Amino acid sequence: MRYSAYQLLKQAFSGNRNWQPVWRTPEPKSHYDVIIVGAGGHGLATAYYLAKEFGITNVAVLEKNYIGSGNVGRNTTIIRSNYLLPGNEPFYEFSMKLWEGLEQDFNYNAMVSQRGIVNLFHSDGQRDAYARRGNAMRMHGVDAELLNREQVRRMMPYLNFDHARFPILGGLLQRRGGTARHDAVAWGYARGADSRGVDLIQQCEVIGIRRENGVVTGVETNRGFIGCNKLALAAAGHTSILGNMADLELPIETHVLQAFVSEGLKPIIDNVITYGAGHFYISQSDKGGLVFGADIDYYSSYAQRGNLATVEHTMEEGVSLIPGLSRTRVLRTWGGVMDMSMDGSPIIDRTPIDNLYLNCGWNYGGFKATPASGFCFAHLIAKDESHDVSRLLRLDRFERGFAIDESGKGPQPNLH
Repeated sequence: MRYSAYQLLKQAFSGNRNWQPVWRTPEPKSHYDVIIVGAGGHGLATAYYLAKEFGITNVAVLEKNYIGSGNVGRNTTIIRSNYLLPGNEPFYEFSMKLWEGLEQDFNYNAMVSQRGIVNLFHSDGQRDAYARRGNAMRMHGVDAELLNREQVRRMMPYLNFDHARFPILGGLLQRRGGTARHDAVAWGYARGADSRGVDLIQQCEVIGIRRENGVVTGVETNRGFIGCNKLALAAAGHTSILGNMADLELPIETHVLQAFVSEGLKPIIDNVITYGAGHFYISQSDKGGLVFGADIDYYSSYAQRGNLATVEHTMEEGVSLIPGLSRTRVLRTWGGVMDMSMDGSPIIDRTPIDNLYLNCGWNYGGFKATPASGFCFAHLIAKDESHDVSRLLRLDRFERGFAIDESGKGPQPNLH
């Protein structure tokens, strides 16, 4: 069923009793051409593009819980392409272009809102760094504007300009950045993949990877063995666990990233804002809640919740940036389980096992990368070669000495 104004009117006259389920609930088949482990944004997008762009429809996406229960439903919804390095900037700009046509492409309202993102700076050194980043963006054809203090003040007068330990001196603006509704993105990709014949198997946990003569033949699950020609891992923070099942030691660690939502407020924040004197970012949802987050919990964990020290640190940074937040009630918090790579950049590549493919290491950039990640991973699976914009995101870059260290913090995952 294609959604449209006509369909809305037609269903209204029937009392909304004839809507079809958004996706099927199939039983797993004994064998698939491709199995994708993980029905988050990246896994669902991969299945969608495999079917739509490459005609591969004998595909199963296995999810141990329900669709959208992982990181795709546990993030701060930001989309942007304001990166610096060659390995990242073309990739995230490709993703941004896919975001801009996504709702028309998969016929679902993902609430994409290009409200603009501003990265604030607080020193001359930060200004120079953002000027360099903005120039790098423009060299790749990406929009970027360097704002001075008064330009930022006119846009966001509620910020703490004059009484802060780190006064705001300006910011780097990408007007095409913004937000999207995270769970709607998952539902849209799931619906699009299902309508093209992909099987979405929920409550199906992978507990083992079966190999014969060095080649993957399928996966052991809590619903029995399922065979495949190709196996693709897109399980975010649990990638290390799956890798161990195939005797792969991967250059990633798992950490928790907390996010927060306040009570509903009247429109205050028009843009997405990031705090340059710390690591804090905030926007306002369509329902009025302020959505914000800060640093990861620096110890490894698989728990989808965080510690109180990080909560306190996040609130301190938020109030330092926007003093009015001190009078706002926080309604809820949650944690996403992220795989942090050694250089802070993602991995999309084949593994040393011929028919095993890897999509991991997304750090803070997983949600915004969803469309490009799915497209490039599908390209890799279908053609056994990297897409042009993901060719530098190979697994062997750590061995070859070609790390993509966007933030310049060295080979320590919890610092990225």
